[in-house]
Amino acid sequence: MAHVAVTALGLDQPGIVAAVTGVLVDHGGNLEDSAMTILGGHFAIMLVVEVPDDEDVAALEAALACEVAPRGLTVAVRPVAEPVSQPAEADAGEAGAGGAGAEGRSWSVSVHGADRPGIVHRVTRLLADHGANIVDLSTRRLGEGSRAAYVLLLAVTLAPGTDGVALGEELGVVAGELGVDLHVRADDADVL
Repeated sequence: MAHVAVTALGLDQPGIVAAVTGVLVDHGGNLEDSAMTILGGHFAIMLVVEVPDDEDVAALEAALACEVAPRGLTVAVRPVAEPVSQPAEADAGEAGAGGAGAEGRSWSVSVHGADRPGIVHRVTRLLADHGANIVDLSTRRLGEGSRAAYVLLLAVTLAPGTDGVALGEELGVVAGELGVDLHVRADDADVL
């Protein structure tokens, strides 16, 4: 079996997921991984789909486009070069909750406070400088004008040798400079 990445974007409306997944099923596709959200009134979806080896990517994209065009969606299908795999995570029992032995462990970062430019960049830049891999990120602006609040939620996997507690302290300094509250915690178990 081969893998393809499917993306679709357009104005939000009921039935988009059903339309897209119906075409995928008709082409022998099996949905393996997905992210779907509404951003500024637009629906955005990204899927990793296992398809039969002989599935023509262009034909699949054309079938999807035909199905979703009346809904005003833009769709793209691209082959995924290697099988999808998640990074190996260390056992939950290694080195307690965040010492240097917590490499490969999942951590959660949450930020909230008054909205201002640069929050996402400053937090993610520090994470990147420490080799942390962001595996999920979501943001939400709440309210309007000078009273608007901002929420940033991240799931990250630490690079080998990274001390999660020390990284949390560095993130705390950045949060202080930005005037936001920031919380970091080790995820003790993966919950689906």
